[in-house]
Amino acid sequence: MIQTLHILSLAAAVIAACPVAMAAAACAPDKLGTAREIEINGSEALSLGLQSYPRTLDLKDHEVVLTFDDGPAEPTPQILEALKRECVQATFFLIGKNAKEMPHLVKREIEEGHTVGYHSMTHPDRTLRLMSLAEAKADIDAGIEAVDMAAFGKVGEHPQPFFRFPGFADTPELLNYVHSRGMAVLGSDLWASDWRKMTPQEELKLVLERLEKEKKGIVLFHDNKPVTAKMLPDFLRALKERGYKVVHLVSGSGTTPIEEADADWKSTTAPIVEKILKAKQHEKHKKETRDKAAPEKEHEGM
Repeated sequence: MIQTLHILSLAAAVIAACPVAMAAAACAPDKLGTAREIEINGSEALSLGLQSYPRTLDLKDHEVVLTFDDGPAEPTPQILEALKRECVQATFFLIGKNAKEMPHLVKREIEEGHTVGYHSMTHPDRTLRLMSLAEAKADIDAGIEAVDMAAFGKVGEHPQPFFRFPGFADTPELLNYVHSRGMAVLGSDLWASDWRKMTPQEELKLVLERLEKEKKGIVLFHDNKPVTAKMLPDFLRALKERGYKVVHLVSGSGTTPIEEADADWKSTTAPIVEKILKAKQHEKHKKETRDKAAPEKEHEGM
């Protein structure tokens, strides 16, 4: 009897010391669950995700990291419910102004075992890249403060080493600034393109096709998209059926496991970002031209 109690106490101690083990113990075998954690060391000045950078996390075959941008938002509770039903942990990159408006959802994300990261204060339409360096730094800083206040009630109490650039529009100077604040920059290895107009079934088909091609990676969704909230339960079940494992990102002080890109690596996001930014600058120039012409026309009619 004493030996049995000793074994049980040891098992309980192991589970208590490991959140993943604890979650797995409470999760039914037919659920997807969270297989393991990877610690991210923000002091290593890392930029990860093969769509933007020539390195990513060292994931095993059929391992995925689930990330969500632009929340908290109206569909976020539906996202959280889907993750909770499958005992899955994810990383949420939060817009500061949204966190300020919906702090209860930020707290819920943390209470349910998820990781929160930063995604600027305003997610500026013109992107951080097209702002002055001082403006961009201020937007980043304000976003960090807003998320920290919503999550922990105090700025800097539990700094999170995770930042994702809105629209992937970074610059060397901004990368250095984010790294200097003790954060890793997380891009993605594949995305669901849920900003497009499509049905949940179309999104599911698209992201599964991309995942089957890559076999692993950091996956990008948006928790402000109703289509993703509707699609997510089927996606999580499909991961289980196809033998995929979910990896959860957490803060750590050790060496972050990374994998360097192949020699022929090219950024997926760079040409897309350049095209979008050129279009934005062209529209800005047209507006400035119209605004300048308007007073001249008004003067002619006087």
